[in-house]
Amino acid sequence: MTQVTSHQTNAPRTPVSMREKPRLSVGFILAKRFTLCAFANFVDVLRLAADEGDRSRPILCNWTVLSDTMDPIASSSGISVHPKERLGDPRAYNYIVVVGGLIEESEDFSPAYQSFLKEAAAAGVPLVGVCTGAFLLHRAGLLDGYRSCVSWFCHDAFKEQFDGLDPVTDQIFVVDRDRLTCAGGVSSAHLAAYLVDKHVGRAQANKSLHIMIIDDAQNAEKPQPGIPLELKTQNPLVQRALHIMQQNIDTPISIQEIAQRMGKSKRQLERYFRLSLETSPQVAFLNIRLDFARHLIERNQKSIAQIAVDCGFCDSSHLSRMFRRRYGCTPQALRRMPDTEEHVA
Repeated sequence: MTQVTSHQTNAPRTPVSMREKPRLSVGFILAKRFTLCAFANFVDVLRLAADEGDRSRPILCNWTVLSDTMDPIASSSGISVHPKERLGDPRAYNYIVVVGGLIEESEDFSPAYQSFLKEAAAAGVPLVGVCTGAFLLHRAGLLDGYRSCVSWFCHDAFKEQFDGLDPVTDQIFVVDRDRLTCAGGVSSAHLAAYLVDKHVGRAQANKSLHIMIIDDAQNAEKPQPGIPLELKTQNPLVQRALHIMQQNIDTPISIQEIAQRMGKSKRQLERYFRLSLETSPQVAFLNIRLDFARHLIERNQKSIAQIAVDCGFCDSSHLSRMFRRRYGCTPQALRRMPDTEEHVA
């Protein structure tokens, strides 16, 4: 197993021009089997913003991996990180960031970590959930009454574990007072850039992202990428609506509800769709469901009846009628085609 050390040098915190006290201090808690790329993206934004050039000195920002045992922490990729310090006073940090990992291991979260996070919350230290970190914060009772963001890929698992809660899955991150959550991956870089912008400066935030070959910082409302769509648009509001549709394929919601989630009226949303896609949101939603049904028919062996359920149709007859209208053949006929059989095989 590969191991890396959480690097927090004792290099002097004095740049050439002037003495600076760190403006942004972050303590990290890494769950067992945490997601390495989400952690690395977050840390590297801090590292690149913290110093002149690319010298990695923790001058304007500092970061520390905390632990209850000081044992190496294995990521889901098998690479381990050595913590820097034991859990102490959470008030030493501007933020405590919890980096989650594999969903099935989210229940195995150290009681010491939960106590530390509760102490941080009581002291008013903002808490950040990265990737499935939102699962861990919810499990500790620290996201009650807050909006939280998870990846669209984890949406169903979140609803199963936390009955009655519906997370935000159509944005890359969410800031709700002193709780911040993001979907993981590159979104963790954008959330880190948001914090750098707030505490250090926009120039440093943009510098970090550019060195990492990431486009300019994205707002929280930037839609998450999801299942590839044939519908293409540069309108961010329409993009968000399309991703909400994707995340509700099996249980379609009304266009009115989609518009309300986005703070728009149904008429406004319909106008945006006409201008951007030359179609209505109702037709777009139906086409998304039919495209997904075709994807399933071509690439797995589920029954047509099950695919109909998975794509939000009443039954296989309903799916067949809509499918023929769009593609000129029934799902059964498509599955019998030679190319489709090769996909299934």
